[in-house]
Amino acid sequence: MATVLLQGQEIHTNRELPPIGSPAPPFTLVDKDLHDVTLRDYQGSTLIINAVPSLDTPTCLVSTRKLSTQIRTLTGVRLLVVSADLPFAQGRVLIGEHLDNVEPLSMMRDREFAIDYGLLIVDGPLKGIGARALMVIDADGALAHAELVADIAGEPDYAAALAVAGALPSAAAQ
Repeated sequence: MATVLLQGQEIHTNRELPPIGSPAPPFTLVDKDLHDVTLRDYQGSTLIINAVPSLDTPTCLVSTRKLSTQIRTLTGVRLLVVSADLPFAQGRVLIGEHLDNVEPLSMMRDREFAIDYGLLIVDGPLKGIGARALMVIDADGALAHAELVADIAGEPDYAAALAVAGALPSAAAQ
């Protein structure tokens, strides 16, 4: 169980994030066209996963905007934003913001992603959705970077994640 803050109050996730270097837990999420997508669908790509409680909130949108801008200089890196929002809401936000290099994925059908990655909030007013985290999965499917953001309203360490993603040989070679 990990602890994060929400408006100064401690809330908890179901467990710690998976360790760096371990295989990324497989996932099935829902894309903008309501199709199931899996981690296997991204095999061979370096992934930055911006896990957010809801894309339609200020901090979640700010982090997605910043990452969208910053990954444009990285070759072979894909940006996924994962939230509990419905794909329709995710799409509306991204279209309105002109974030065409962001791939929204929804946990609308289940919370296994949040459970397996240690992001499921288990108490407090946000119980049942995912905490804020920034992760990098390398092209071989290993977790190369993982940060559970200490305060739900805070932003992640973009530079750390981008440095890892940009330094991965498979990302640079593509």
